[in-house]
Amino acid sequence: MEEPAELGEPGALREPEGLGEPKATAPAEGEAEAGGRGRWRRTATRTALALTLALLLPTLTAALALRLNYTGDPEDGTYTRNRDAIWLGHAWMDGRKRDADVTALVRRLEATGIRDLYVHAGPLNHDGTLPADKYPRARWFLDAVHRAAPGVRVQAWLGDKLASEGSDGLRLDDSDTRAAVVASTRKILDTGFDGAHFDLEPLHSGDDDYLTLLDALREETRARDVPLSVAAHQIDPLPALHSVAGFFTGHPKWWSQEFFGEVARRVDQIAVMSYDTAMPLESLYGGYVAQQTSLALEVTPPTTDLLMGLPFFHESDIGHHESAETVSAAVRGTRLGLSRTDPDRERFGVALYVDFAAKEEDWTAYREDWVR
Repeated sequence: MEEPAELGEPGALREPEGLGEPKATAPAEGEAEAGGRGRWRRTATRTALALTLALLLPTLTAALALRLNYTGDPEDGTYTRNRDAIWLGHAWMDGRKRDADVTALVRRLEATGIRDLYVHAGPLNHDGTLPADKYPRARWFLDAVHRAAPGVRVQAWLGDKLASEGSDGLRLDDSDTRAAVVASTRKILDTGFDGAHFDLEPLHSGDDDYLTLLDALREETRARDVPLSVAAHQIDPLPALHSVAGFFTGHPKWWSQEFFGEVARRVDQIAVMSYDTAMPLESLYGGYVAQQTSLALEVTPPTTDLLMGLPFFHESDIGHHESAETVSAAVRGTRLGLSRTDPDRERFGVALYVDFAAKEEDWTAYREDWVR
């Protein structure tokens, strides 16, 4: 019998190949399915995480930008220019209010910057007409205010739901309807109103028929030497956001800054509805209002009064959180935007929405933070 070769030499004894290692065997059918499900879960988890980050990062970045926009101190002197306004409900037109109410209202307006009252005299019918029985006490209210507060203007607040997102509503693309709106305005101005204020919603950015209507209304109000004013949607806080929102929801909400400027050049006053923003925190809301103020100032001509809306109402839903959308935050945001963009602008103010929902704390914040 031959002696074995030295280990490491050719022919030396070696551990049999594969010794000590498990033998590869085909997995059972159940194990293969379990492994497949595991890989699918891991892939789905990674995909969900990536999508979440893709959504959260822009949101967090935007929130941080708004929070920073709310920092700093407004410039001295950025207070009322005595061009403020307030929206008043229909109760002043239909007989629910009396002389004592007018007296209380006028007393409330004393030592404020409020010059214009937008009193609800509509709504318009969908065909643009406005029956006189919708504002039976208009002459009484006009006489009472003019007598008690001769420096205050009373404008007829007119509006209607537009058929821009459905079949029901007023159609601006119908020339007969636009002509009826102008005729209704002429008729209500004959009653003695000091101007006409329009709030048509939802009004999509770039609506040329709306611009055509404003041109016709401006001819009517200029002939009477009274103001034409409008309530305006908010401006895109991000480029083309109205287009993105319109594509996904069918409700654009915002206007482009360019369209806002087109509207502002056709009217004497433009009041931004700077509330119902869905902002969850007071600092974010205030920063948003500061941004809106700057965006609006950039495109509103110096011959047009620009008013920023103040939330004088209290409710909480998906679009409005009353703990966040406060009068104080709106005023501070307005002053910050004014300070950064055009602090010396004279034709500027705030508009209070709305008289019948306001609390004493809203009036106090307006007086202390804006009127001084």
